[in-house]
Amino acid sequence: MISNKTILFKTIENQISAFELINITPERKIILQPLIDFIQEKLSHQQQIRLNFICTHNSRRSHLSQIWAQTAAAYFNIENVFCYSGGTEATDLFPMVAKTIEQNGFQIKRLSTESNSVYAIKYSDNEHPIIGFSKTFDDDFNPKSGFAAILTCSQADGDCPFIAGAEKRIPIPFEDPKVFDNTAQQTEKYLERSIEIATELFYVFSQIKK
Repeated sequence: MISNKTILFKTIENQISAFELINITPERKIILQPLIDFIQEKLSHQQQIRLNFICTHNSRRSHLSQIWAQTAAAYFNIENVFCYSGGTEATDLFPMVAKTIEQNGFQIKRLSTESNSVYAIKYSDNEHPIIGFSKTFDDDFNPKSGFAAILTCSQADGDCPFIAGAEKRIPIPFEDPKVFDNTAQQTEKYLERSIEIATELFYVFSQIKK
């Protein structure tokens, strides 16, 4: 049965059309290859593809990665992809991340006003929203087995010598935009990091053969 391709919001489509996959360096492609291999192997065996993006506080890079990976899977019409995020500790989805992805074209709805807010994040009118909130990587919300643990910061990689249930451990570090908090460059640098993460994850999914 042929599935209908997901129609993304127009602003997101415009962002995607501007991605420059050709500029990803050979060194980064080597880092990204294990994730491509994991997804390809699961798809080839018609198994669910579970990706848990992990950084220290589950507040910035891991959320951006989760959101863009789920969107990339939809864009390339790769089914049975389930993206999660977590940290070595729970804090809060940093408000600037929500503002940044809103600028990228996602629709954001804040579902709670607690200190650790819960957000519904939509990339398409008809797809289930991504649920974003800070949690530890082993939270009950996340899968317990058969997933790839993707370490989006070197600190999380060092702090997590063992991740129970992870079928594969894949370090893909990104620079932390937190260093620009409360500066004149904050908005620019968060957008820059979001686009960098998105570009690399779209490259990953563009390599998958169906």
